[in-house]
Amino acid sequence: MARQIQVQTQEVLRFPRLDTILMVEEFIRKNDGEYKKRKLWESLPKKMMYQTFCVIIDYLLHSHKISIDAEGKIGWIYYPEKAVYYFKAKPCRKY
Repeated sequence: MARQIQVQTQEVLRFPRLDTILMVEEFIRKNDGEYKKRKLWESLPKKMMYQTFCVIIDYLLHSHKISIDAEGKIGWIYYPEKAVYYFKAKPCRKY
């Protein structure tokens, strides 16, 4: 007998469009670590519903593109070009 797992899901009124997600990503990249969540939402160049904004923030957190510090400020942490550089670097010697 197979067990069924029930997943609790929130009802999302509006799913964000790709251009909206990219706009939020670019704004966070340019203003890295300057804004808390509510102030960031109020400062975006294009207005959107707060619930839609929260869906975008949840996606960016889940995909490890942003982080939120102890003060609640949002910072951009996704730098793939730097990661490639460090992965190709030779490791330090152990003495």
